[in-house]
Amino acid sequence: MKKIKWNFKKMKSVNRPTLLFALSTLILGLFFGWLFFGEGKAVQDEHNHSMANGSEVWTCSMHPQIRQGEPGSCPLCGMDLIPVDMGDSDDENPMEVKMSPTAMQLANVQTAIIEKGKATKELRLSGKIQVDERSVSTQTAHISGRVEKLYINTTGEYVSKGKVIAEIYSPELVTAQEELFEAQKMKAMQPQLFAASKERLKNWKLSDSQIENILLAGKPQERFPILSDINGIVINKKIQLGDYINRGSSLFELANLSQVWVLFDVYESDLTWIKTGDPIEYTIQAFPGQKFKGKISFIDPFINPTTRVAKARVVTANPGNKLKPEMFVTGMLLSQVKGSQSDIVVPKSAVMWTGERSVVYVKSFNEQSMSFAMREVTLGPSLGDSYIITEGLKYGEEIVTYGTFSIDAAAQLAGKPSMMNPEGGKAMAGHNHGEMK
Repeated sequence: MKKIKWNFKKMKSVNRPTLLFALSTLILGLFFGWLFFGEGKAVQDEHNHSMANGSEVWTCSMHPQIRQGEPGSCPLCGMDLIPVDMGDSDDENPMEVKMSPTAMQLANVQTAIIEKGKATKELRLSGKIQVDERSVSTQTAHISGRVEKLYINTTGEYVSKGKVIAEIYSPELVTAQEELFEAQKMKAMQPQLFAASKERLKNWKLSDSQIENILLAGKPQERFPILSDINGIVINKKIQLGDYINRGSSLFELANLSQVWVLFDVYESDLTWIKTGDPIEYTIQAFPGQKFKGKISFIDPFINPTTRVAKARVVTANPGNKLKPEMFVTGMLLSQVKGSQSDIVVPKSAVMWTGERSVVYVKSFNEQSMSFAMREVTLGPSLGDSYIITEGLKYGEEIVTYGTFSIDAAAQLAGKPSMMNPEGGKAMAGHNHGEMK
């Protein structure tokens, strides 16, 4: 292998101009790069500082890290940006956040003054129409025997008092009639025996006219009719043709529907809001457009272990049997809080709830500005679309009822106490000057 020998003297003489040219080009490139990028970054930083120190910064109520020096839309969610006052004057309350009227209008902030009023809860109840249990009666047999004929064969039939509902063959009744004929023969000599024989038949619910018909016929009747003792509709049929029944056996169950019950289901969480005597307005699906009124007359003392509800009863008249059992009913009841005549009631939209704390924003203003301060409150019972406030607010104070999240976002940007940051502290502006390398 042939060795290669380097001639450094010759190389230095040849490459010196080339090296000088390369070094000069590198120095010029660094100089122009510093001029271009250094001044551009300075201009950009000056622009960012001027925007941050301006009178208003426009931000998104849902994304407070977004900041712009002019109005527009949020690049993340598309919501309209709202202006936030970033200046902290010496006389500014550190617990309050200021908002200009323009910002309130853009954020659609609405307020209301707390006034004295009665707290009422609106209860929507569902239920059914049922038979009045006090009107249910049982038709019994007054004599023993075999059912030879039935005049009532189906449930739902109406039975009037005195109507014949069945015919029964009774050997005991045949014997009693024969004794009556024998006592009639000795009526002149033993009138007490004749009267006792007639009284025995009356114990079997035979009327005087029936007994006179038997005496006129002169022979015993084999089939004897059973008459209804009450008026009502058959809700349960307990005998069949050919059955042998004893005296006192149940034949039919009858219900008088001239008066019915409306039974509403009340969940155990709503029992504190309802009491006897409360007026209630209800509608029935079978009669659309009609409204019925009544009063709660009774509340069950027990809760159904399966459905976890108690029944609230309304008694109502039913002319013409218009209301049928098992019809669906929907009721509306307005209940006032027990033992309270004037409560602080606020809309649910005014309360921000974090699970542990409940806060509202209270408005305060002077000649120069308008501000809002966060305040913790204690919630009482829920009234549907509003809350009762037991602690934290007073009558006459003005609170935010709509747009609370926009004000809370402004408080976070200004480093004031907010719902998620009760202690306060400056919010991040989206860029860092001191720690960025």
